[in-house]
Amino acid sequence: MQDSDISSDKRAGIEEAIVSGILSGRIKPGTRLGESQLATVFSVSRTRVREALMRLEARCIVQVSPRRGWYVIEPSAEEAMMVYGARRALESGLVRSLTALPPDGAAILETHLDQERAAIASGDRQRLTYLMGDFHIRIAELSGNTVLVDILRDLTARTMLISLQYQSDYHARQSHKGHCGIAAALVAGDFTRAAELSIEHLDEVEAGLDLTVRPDPLADLRHSLSMPTSRNVNPDASGTTFPTTTRRTTEC
Repeated sequence: MQDSDISSDKRAGIEEAIVSGILSGRIKPGTRLGESQLATVFSVSRTRVREALMRLEARCIVQVSPRRGWYVIEPSAEEAMMVYGARRALESGLVRSLTALPPDGAAILETHLDQERAAIASGDRQRLTYLMGDFHIRIAELSGNTVLVDILRDLTARTMLISLQYQSDYHARQSHKGHCGIAAALVAGDFTRAAELSIEHLDEVEAGLDLTVRPDPLADLRHSLSMPTSRNVNPDASGTTFPTTTRRTTEC
């Protein structure tokens, strides 16, 4: 029984490490997840790694190809719209159902917003990426509903992958301002207004998506060769190829 518990903990550790890497922007869409490498890093068998990856596949975060192995998903434009629709329904419903914040709720939100301000001021893009997604998870945690926390964490991870593929430059200060408005309404106990603001915030972010952009399948190779990673090559009517800029951001 004890061995089983240890194995379960290791699988969970692998899963959460991958999800955390996505939320922080360190793991990109299409990243290959080698079973042997993960087994070495986590000091577990490939069987344990495969079990963890299968669970992530069920959570729609990774996928497997018979020839390519395991990869982080590259969401389609249609999936992007569905994910944002799911987040609007979930987050607005969650906030609207609140009757009060826990005693330390206001302090938790203000501390988080302070961290966002600090990341903006220092230009710490990776830290800000994580904080922008974590704000929404933090609100779910204040609700005390652990099931919703898990669901929203997965949706936020998928949103991050969508942003990395399709979102044009989105100003961090504007996103932070949206968070401040939601937090202020929550602290004031106006949960209906907070729900409305959460929908407006997600609408603004989704509006920044360019669903015509295609991911660059050679991005990793270009990076390794110190070549521009933000270009796709599309043929014109004459068959000549011209590079087009793929705009990416990590705000959510």
